[in-house]
Amino acid sequence: MASLRDLGLSEYEARSYRSLLETGPTTAKELSRASDVPMGRIYDVLNGLETKGLVRSQTAGRPKKYVAVESEAALDSLLAEKKAELEEQATQYEEIVDDLVDELDGSEPVEEPFWTASVGPEAAMDLLVERVRAADERVVMVAGAPAQGFDIDDVGARVTAALEEALERGVRVSVLLTPEMVDSLPETVGERYRESLQPHERFETRTSADVTGTFEIVDDTEVCIEVPHPLTGDGVFAVIDLKDVEFAADVHAEFEPRWEAAEPLRL
Repeated sequence: MASLRDLGLSEYEARSYRSLLETGPTTAKELSRASDVPMGRIYDVLNGLETKGLVRSQTAGRPKKYVAVESEAALDSLLAEKKAELEEQATQYEEIVDDLVDELDGSEPVEEPFWTASVGPEAAMDLLVERVRAADERVVMVAGAPAQGFDIDDVGARVTAALEEALERGVRVSVLLTPEMVDSLPETVGERYRESLQPHERFETRTSADVTGTFEIVDDTEVCIEVPHPLTGDGVFAVIDLKDVEFAADVHAEFEPRWEAAEPLRL
């Protein structure tokens, strides 16, 4: 159940404000009795509520009286304060991430071969997007068949966003598709392609029938390979991410002549 405490009020502040809404203009002493807030705390509580814009005081006359700000205006004030706090926290976290990126990027990369795998369509897509976002220089994407087992609209949105971020960082992106793959793409994916990717000078898509398998080469050092289900032959069973410079070079050597012979794609 929602509570004023969820918006940052203390228990005493919440009780005092609710009581003021019921009593109308009243003195601190009367409010202490109505809200069960100790008299020794009531003035601090009222000052806090006034600072938050939830209470107004009437200084003319004695004893001093307090009145609650209308609930809708009060809640809007609390919400605005919470949003401001969250924005400040987000800025602080972004600064921390920037500092850590600079610090952690200074470490020496591991040169020996290493591989990992993600099993299942959702985990596989998470891995693919993660590796695209890690690219510094170049991403090569090859799709020989429609990505069965994936929600194409969701995949299109996530991959497009990751590729656009990579392009903004100065990464070159080459995408090679089979005609079958092109025909299977929904119009929504084509719209994202035309609006978000095609205008970039570092982005190029080509099509060729001489393509088998689905994989990505990242920075010429690692290869992500899509593995179909071993029993049914369709659907995505897993994605294997292999970090091996020699293997990546071999895969790129097979890719390059097919890329040169492929036709530019215009969706």
